[in-house]
Amino acid sequence: MRLTSLAQRLPATALAACAISLAPLAAPPVQAQAKFVQTPYQHPKVLFDFYLDNPAKMGAALYWVRSFMNPLLEAPYSLFNDDMSVIVLLHGTELVTVAKKNEPKYEEIVQRMRYYADQGVKFKVCGLALQDFGYTLADMQPFIEVTPSAMTELVHWQNQGYGLITPVVTDKRFSIEDIR
Repeated sequence: MRLTSLAQRLPATALAACAISLAPLAAPPVQAQAKFVQTPYQHPKVLFDFYLDNPAKMGAALYWVRSFMNPLLEAPYSLFNDDMSVIVLLHGTELVTVAKKNEPKYEEIVQRMRYYADQGVKFKVCGLALQDFGYTLADMQPFIEVTPSAMTELVHWQNQGYGLITPVVTDKRFSIEDIR
């Protein structure tokens, strides 16, 4: 009489049941970890749409610009300002931060915007919002460009292939340590 293997004598369902019941006895799987991916970014074009409910949130919104630009300016990308196009469109309460008369109140924010403007970032203000706030061109910081309308500006730049980023700046309720 010929001996047959266990696999030949048991139906497939019985083999599967055996495999499942023996699985806990196997060595635990090695825990994988995340991997870093160096995406090949080239010549990015972005339009930041700032429409904030509180001008005090402008500082946090500008961190979105920083988070976009800093990795691109550093190695391995080392892009120059000419290699990327960044536009920030203001049409909410943050518009008051670029009024010359409010510079003492928003000095740090204005200094950061000047820095970015010197790096090639274009800051644009909606002309309709400018009127709503009772400002004129003469009231704005010199690095500001006033456009006819934020809505038409958004569509124009998206039609030119710009990626749209709308920063969401919420009221911070928890510290990182509290939720980590």
